[in-house]
Amino acid sequence: MKSAAKKIEHLFEHFLFTSRWLLAPVYLALVVALGVLLVKSGKVLWVLTTTIMTASDDDIIIGVLSLVDISLIMNLLIIIIFSGYENFVSKMDDLHEHADRPDWMGHIGFSDLKLKLIGSIVAISGVDLLKNFMALGSIHAPSNEDMAWMVGIHITFVISGVLYALTDRLNRK
Repeated sequence: MKSAAKKIEHLFEHFLFTSRWLLAPVYLALVVALGVLLVKSGKVLWVLTTTIMTASDDDIIIGVLSLVDISLIMNLLIIIIFSGYENFVSKMDDLHEHADRPDWMGHIGFSDLKLKLIGSIVAISGVDLLKNFMALGSIHAPSNEDMAWMVGIHITFVISGVLYALTDRLNRK
């Protein structure tokens, strides 16, 4: 028969293990955020299509870059939702045979997830930086100081990503 201490330990460990489900509402919130970004992309597309005859080439490019930016963020959210849920909450076993199941699902570990996250952040930062460069000379252009900060932050993201990828590669060897 189990001792009282062993029963308490078992209950505590079960409680800790079950607490992973506290992450599920966070993943649900990220799904709602996907919906918000979908509405935002619809707004950007609406402005882009309704002003096509009067917009400058730069405005059109900035609008398209905004759509690219939104799509990169949405892709990142999908990776975080699926990988995070499978790594930390529960396996999606019922979906293994689904025709549309992405190949990477179930194969991205925490380290891979961090690399994808850093890569996505670098891409998103690059697109935002390009949008700001395109806006130079317009009324809404950022100041030189702001641009310097944006470039510095982007370079920091790039260097951090490269260093993380190198340390991850060294750890795998």
